[in-house]
Amino acid sequence: MSSEARTERRKNKLRELFTRVVDPLGYKFSPDEELVDFLLEQEVMTEREKGAPYCPCQALPGNREEDMKLVCPCIPFNRKHFDIMKRCWCGLFVHKDVTDPDKLEQISPKELEKMEKETSE
Repeated sequence: MSSEARTERRKNKLRELFTRVVDPLGYKFSPDEELVDFLLEQEVMTEREKGAPYCPCQALPGNREEDMKLVCPCIPFNRKHFDIMKRCWCGLFVHKDVTDPDKLEQISPKELEKMEKETSE
């Protein structure tokens, strides 16, 4: 089997696995299929290189416990943040009610902290 065929097969397996994880959490794959395909391919390459399908848009801290929080889908570890943005960091997953992911804003962890402070005061 060619490398391309193995990559495609693994992308399909990750899609199946991830769907079972994110669906009960109220998320789905982004409707942007080009983005989804690209990000799944990045995850397959990361999995081959580092042993797990880490989030393709986050740098690994280098501490195993913290690194494991970035294994895709990382929604369970970042749920509060992602629920506010209605998407994950890289945009692979969006809330089920999202039809146009391009309209969603990215909110940094620092911005989120600031927002939380302002609402708690």
